[in-house]
Amino acid sequence: MKNTKTSSISTQKLVLSAIMTALVVILQFLSMNMRFSMFSITLTLVPIVLGAALCGVSVGAWLGFVFGIIVLLTGDANAFLAINVPGTIITVLVKGTMSGLCAGLVYKLLSQKNRYLGVMTAAIVSPIVNTGIFLVGCSVFFMDTITQWANGGNVIQYMLVGLVGINFLIELAINVVLGPVIVRLLDIRKKN
Repeated sequence: MKNTKTSSISTQKLVLSAIMTALVVILQFLSMNMRFSMFSITLTLVPIVLGAALCGVSVGAWLGFVFGIIVLLTGDANAFLAINVPGTIITVLVKGTMSGLCAGLVYKLLSQKNRYLGVMTAAIVSPIVNTGIFLVGCSVFFMDTITQWANGGNVIQYMLVGLVGINFLIELAINVVLGPVIVRLLDIRKKN
């Protein structure tokens, strides 16, 4: 009996992981034309957080990695690929993977006390990690180019406002607004 239940849970996790992977791919392709700066708005952080909450930390990391692959394939990173291919690949894959991994870890830690707190915190952590690692990657691999793009202005201000400002705020707002929806989905799944 226990073996059948374990097999059923593994199958559910596999199916949910596949669905979340498909959502990440579809949403990243759909969001390519939603821009407020040189980068598209990332809608994929919501299924990454949901996948991390429903299926665990490793699935969250996987979904973030898939997000990074799709960013590279869609051309959203072309401005940086033209400057430094390895630096771009490292930055994009690490930021995606870590956003999912950290969302999963935060959810796992906090949901033991309060699922709502776990989801909301994971929904906040994911865009912060994604954007933070992007900024670190910019500093490590592209600072000379970004200094030129700032055109003699304050480089840090240019990075925070020009490169990530509006996008980050929109991504954070989407995650925070949809956080309660994620909690509701978790509640529905738990009842079934």
